[in-house]
Amino acid sequence: MSMTGLDSFDATLHKTNRWLTELMQTLGWDDKHRAYLAMRAGLHTLRDRLGVHEAAKLGAQLPMLVRGFYYEGWDPNGKPLKERHKEQFLARFAQECSAEDPARVATGVFSVLSKHVSPGEVEYVKRALPEELRDLWPAAGAQHE
Repeated sequence: MSMTGLDSFDATLHKTNRWLTELMQTLGWDDKHRAYLAMRAGLHTLRDRLGVHEAAKLGAQLPMLVRGFYYEGWDPNGKPLKERHKEQFLARFAQECSAEDPARVATGVFSVLSKHVSPGEVEYVKRALPEELRDLWPAAGAQHE
């Protein structure tokens, strides 16, 4: 049965719920709102560290609803941010979602992204990041849907 009466809306709700459920399972959480905050923080922190072209290419692969919160509040001026160190990146991430273990949570978010975004795009995004930030992503060849 349709939740909204529009197939495209129902599909994006289903995909977004699946991504959040996968993140909850990955992190051992039972709070979907917390997973949403972590996903949004991970996407915002990543987006702001990418160039405008790279950010748009990643955004194009996200489900419509996820894409909405990916771009929420985005100002492409002054991007990418020049954070070169993992500690700076994780501090911004933790500030947005209040993560107690930001490296673990960011890795969980990037693991979910890696399952749903094309392998080529994941590699493109990883290459756009400083070496220190790349180890927050799962190893190449991680399960892809």
